[in-house]
Amino acid sequence: MSSSNATPGGDEKTEAGTAKPPMREALIAAAFQLFLERGYEQTTVDDIVALAGVGRRSFFRYFPSKEDVVFPDHERCLTDMTAFLAASDDEHEPVRRVCDAARLVLRMYAENPAFSVQRYQLTKKVPGLRAYELSVVWRYERALAEYLRERFAGRRDGTLQADVIAAAVVAAHNNALRSWLRSDGQGDSDAAVDHALAYVQSAFGVAPTPGPAVDEQPDDVVVVVSRRGAPLWRVVQEIETTLGRD
Repeated sequence: MSSSNATPGGDEKTEAGTAKPPMREALIAAAFQLFLERGYEQTTVDDIVALAGVGRRSFFRYFPSKEDVVFPDHERCLTDMTAFLAASDDEHEPVRRVCDAARLVLRMYAENPAFSVQRYQLTKKVPGLRAYELSVVWRYERALAEYLRERFAGRRDGTLQADVIAAAVVAAHNNALRSWLRSDGQGDSDAAVDHALAYVQSAFGVAPTPGPAVDEQPDDVVVVVSRRGAPLWRVVQEIETTLGRD
């Protein structure tokens, strides 16, 4: 007889009533523990499920492959980004909108800085994971480009503009994100990404029209009537006199 009981939410409780981690999180934790101890290539799915105390079917219920356990939240984030862009309307400035969409990716990383840094360090060491990560990045870029292509339909070079801007947004976001990860998740990640995306917005977006300063007064218009043929110094003198200058 099993010594644990399943709760309605999918968690399990021991006889003492202590809640175990949800199965998905338990698999992720077991995987990274083994990756750090043995190395990614030396760890198998069987090793992961043995440490997590579940079967292989449970693993593949959550993750299609071993690579997916390293990047567990990208599918959710891609879905959120697609929904965010689909909810746009004509009032949203397109470049600002895709910059805001990129911030959803940052939010995902910032939810768990320690895990994100750990994953970044692991990915640097494993070429297969770097290739997998690049494929995920391309999917984000494609989502941004498809939205921009629709917004720029009918423009001259609209497709070209869409693809260039989408690539620029991803490059700017990733530059700031990786700097934050290299610092072990220290510092203000939002400020770093905002600074990077500001370059894209200034290069491709619509800059806001500055309003007049609070204490700014309209310029005076001065009309000076001078005799035809008067020397230039006389005209300048008359202007200075009109303006009240000595």
